[in-house]
Amino acid sequence: MSKLPRISGRECVKALEERGFYFKRQEGSHIIMRQNNPFRQVVVPDHKELDRGTLRAIIRQSGISLDEFIKLL
Repeated sequence: MSKLPRISGRECVKALEERGFYFKRQEGSHIIMRQNNPFRQVVVPDHKELDRGTLRAIIRQSGISLDEFIKLL
């Protein structure tokens, strides 16, 4: 298992977009990303650096493995 990278919210959004997610809306500093098939919705904080626990939760909710997510970066 790979170590979690330290990335920003924008970098996370770009990786999710490569996996088929799209920008739905933004509320304050939270970007809502959505995937239609299968339906998934993920909230990504627009911070300079995401906490490891937050990033791990985003990866889990998106249905992507950690290794695959790192390749998308």
